[in-house]
Amino acid sequence: MAGASPKRIVAPSFRGLAPASESSSQVKRMNTSVGTVHEKTLRSLLWRSGLRFRANVRTLPGKPDIVFSRQKVAIFCDGDFWHGRYWSRLSRKLAAGSNSTYWIEKIRANRARDRRTDALLRAAGWRVLHFWETDIHRDAETIVLQISKILKDGVPEKGLKTF
Repeated sequence: MAGASPKRIVAPSFRGLAPASESSSQVKRMNTSVGTVHEKTLRSLLWRSGLRFRANVRTLPGKPDIVFSRQKVAIFCDGDFWHGRYWSRLSRKLAAGSNSTYWIEKIRANRARDRRTDALLRAAGWRVLHFWETDIHRDAETIVLQISKILKDGVPEKGLKTF
């Protein structure tokens, strides 16, 4: 349908749900959407490699964590839990825990939002890269080399092994 806006997925409400424990509630509250440890690690290594970028660009869909404007490359540093890495395993684990309905729907909504954001960026001519939190912690240097190659050679993202 021409002119129709995409269906917006709304994350479920916290109403009626109690935290599993005060400590788990406190841990979840401390999570931030910008400036995470894995994001800072990757940004620091990119900067030391001489690569200059902008961080958390609000004018782009999804507010990418790292943006190379001239090359039109947007990078997201995805947290394993919040973005649903190993979703089949994670969803089973969440289903067995407290507030399972909320958490499963929350992560599903995050994953759907990520797909919509990627589509919007790609439609605008951007290359979109995602790197997982644990992969950044495990081998950030290799990720920096991959990003450098893309920026230098313009390697299409289909040929890229993102973690």
